[in-house]
Amino acid sequence: MVTADGPSATTPPQGIVPRWEWRTFGDRFEVADRVLADQTPQTPVESDEIYILSVHSDASVKVRGGLMDVKQRLRVSDEGLELWTPILKTGFPLSVDNAAAVLTALGISEPAFRAPSYSLESFIDDVIKPYGDLRATEVHKRRTHYVIEDCMVEMTEISAGEAGTRTLGVESPDPSLVLRIVGMLGCGERPNVNVARGLKTLVGFGARRYAVIDVGTNSVKFHVGERNADGSHRTVVDRADITRLGEGQGDDGVLAGTAIARTVDAIATMADEARRLGSLDIAAVGTAGLRRAPNRAELVDAVRERTGIAVEVISGDEEGRLAYLAATSALPSARGRMVVFDSGGGSTQFTFGRDDQIDERFSLDIGAVRISERFGLDKSVPEETLSAALAALASEFDRLDDRPKPDAIVAIGGTSTNVAAVKHGLAQYDPDRVHGTVLDVAEIDRQIELYRTRTADERRQIAGLQPERAEVILAGACIIRTILAKLDADSMTVSDRGLRHGVAIARFSEASDPPASPAGRPDPTG
Repeated sequence: MVTADGPSATTPPQGIVPRWEWRTFGDRFEVADRVLADQTPQTPVESDEIYILSVHSDASVKVRGGLMDVKQRLRVSDEGLELWTPILKTGFPLSVDNAAAVLTALGISEPAFRAPSYSLESFIDDVIKPYGDLRATEVHKRRTHYVIEDCMVEMTEISAGEAGTRTLGVESPDPSLVLRIVGMLGCGERPNVNVARGLKTLVGFGARRYAVIDVGTNSVKFHVGERNADGSHRTVVDRADITRLGEGQGDDGVLAGTAIARTVDAIATMADEARRLGSLDIAAVGTAGLRRAPNRAELVDAVRERTGIAVEVISGDEEGRLAYLAATSALPSARGRMVVFDSGGGSTQFTFGRDDQIDERFSLDIGAVRISERFGLDKSVPEETLSAALAALASEFDRLDDRPKPDAIVAIGGTSTNVAAVKHGLAQYDPDRVHGTVLDVAEIDRQIELYRTRTADERRQIAGLQPERAEVILAGACIIRTILAKLDADSMTVSDRGLRHGVAIARFSEASDPPASPAGRPDPTG
C-alpha cells in the first residue's frame, strides 16, 4: 500500500536513508517503562516547537531551533509501519520555492504567494492562517532517547496548550527490527499513530477515526467512521460479514465451537483493518446470541487475546436505545409516535417513543436464525409450513397487541435492508438507495412468496439479496410481516443505519480526550 503526502513522496532526496517508524500516544506504558528503566538514556532534551497541521496530510512539518523541518511519508507496510524521509530543512526567511514545498507537503495545491520570501512570523500570519484547513500549533517536548539493538527509541512528554500526553517512538531503516523492538516494549497491539495525527487528536483539529464492531447472531457488522473537528462524520468502511454465530444454538443457548472460531476470525480481521485505517478507538458490542450463551466467555476471551478488544455484551434494552438513536438521527422526517425495531438473527428489539423521546423499549428472543431452524425455512416450503410459522410468530409477538397505531415504523438491521435491496433489484448494495425505502405489506407478501417457493441456492440468484442470507431471509420477512400486522400498519421505512451507528453516535459524537490507550484496549499495557 502506498500513501503519498505530496508529489515528492515517492522519491527521497539523494543520500538520505529513509527510516521505518512506529509511534503511539498515551499516558500509560507499563511494559515499555520497565524495559527502558534497564537501558541507558541519553540526556533528555527540551524544546519549544511549532507544528503546522493539515486536515489533508499527515506530513511532519515543524519549526525547531529556527529551522523549517519537513518529513514526508513514503509508504505504509502491511504491518502498519510508516517509511519516512526528510525533504526539507532550512532556515528563515523561506524562499517562495521552499514555502511552496511546505504547502505541497501539507496537501495544499497551487498556493499563491504575495512576497518573495517569508520570516517565520509572516509565513504563519500571511500563508498558514488564511487557510482554514491548516493550523500552527505551539508544542513543548521533553525527549529522552535510547538505543536498543541499533534501533532508536524515543519517549517524549508532549504538550500543546493545556493538553498533554506522552508518545513513544521507534525507528530504524530495518522494519523487522522496529517490529521486534515494538514487541519487546509491549506495544505490539497498539496502533501506529504518527506525530501529526497524534497532535491533531490532542488539540482537536482535523479528523479522528474510530471503529465499531457489532457481533450479532447471524452477522458481524463493521463500521469505521471519521469525526471532523466541526462535529460532522464521514463513513470510511461499513459492511457486514455473515458468520452464523448462532448456528445450532438451541434452547440452552450454547454456542458451537466452530461458530465461535469463525466469528473470532472475522472480528480479528476487522480489528486489524480498523488499526491499519488509523482508528484510535474501537468499540465492540455483542447482542442476543451472546446474551443467551452460557459460554459467551469463550468468544469474549478469545477476542481479547487475539485483538486486545473487550466485547461488551449489551442488554436488550440498551440495544433498543442505541437502535432508536441511530434511526431517529438518520431519518429526521420520521416524527410523531414512533416504533423502531431491529430484527436480527437471535432477537428483535423494539423501542417506542415520540420524536426524540423514548417511552418504552424491550427485546424479544425471536430472530430469523431460530425461526428458520425451527420451521425449516432455509428451503422451499409448502404453504402449510409458512402458515404454521406465521401463526407461531403471531403468538410470540403478543407483547405488541393492543397498542395504539404508530405514526411511523422504522426498521433497521440486515433483514430489512436486504428486503429493501431486493425491492430495488440492486446488483450491488447501495446504502443511500436503501436508506429511506418504504416497504408496504404488498411488497413484503410478494417477497415472502418469492422466498417460500425457492431453495437457498435459488434465492442466492435474486438481485439484491446478500447470498449469505439465503437461508434466513424467509424467516426474517415473516417476522417483519408479523410486526406490521400486530401494529396495524400498512408500511414501514427502512433505515440503513443500525446498532453500530447508534454505538458510534453514543461513544464518539463528542470531542474525546487525547489518545490515552490504544485502539480498543481498555488496559493498554497490562
